[in-house]
Amino acid sequence: MEAEFTFDTGIGRPYKNHQLMRILVLNGPNLNLLGTREPSVYGTVTLADIETILRQRAAQLGAELDFRQSNHEGQLIDWIHEAKGRWDTILLNAGAYTHTSIAIRDAIAAADVSTIEVHLSNVMAREPFRHHSMIAPVCRGQIAGFGAQSYLLALEAGVNIKAV
Repeated sequence: MEAEFTFDTGIGRPYKNHQLMRILVLNGPNLNLLGTREPSVYGTVTLADIETILRQRAAQLGAELDFRQSNHEGQLIDWIHEAKGRWDTILLNAGAYTHTSIAIRDAIAAADVSTIEVHLSNVMAREPFRHHSMIAPVCRGQIAGFGAQSYLLALEAGVNIKAV
């Protein structure tokens, strides 16, 4: 299935003398339901669509990409721990765990891997309980509110902050 969006800044740079930049994309609870879950909030693009367009763009940028999803907090924490020394950047859409998980926050801090917080919706324009991110203080930055484009913007940022 062809994705419904594209994004191309053309600003990707080779990383470490042409070594592949390694990007780990982690998706939290309920993101496996994208495309059918609250389309008025999250759109109709599926997680598989997002993975496809990210892989295409990562290849253009000369980056390796691994894309994962889990509804389980412990699995996300294990993947974050495993990232240390293996991945250059984590793109993390922790879903609702963003607002509740001190454990994920601590895992990000312990892994010491540049992490970008990603959200499809503008969490600040939503319910008050979504306005606080437990993980933001240990993330390099946040990208939110651009639908599926948020992932592409995060990928561009992840590649380019390391390539400079």
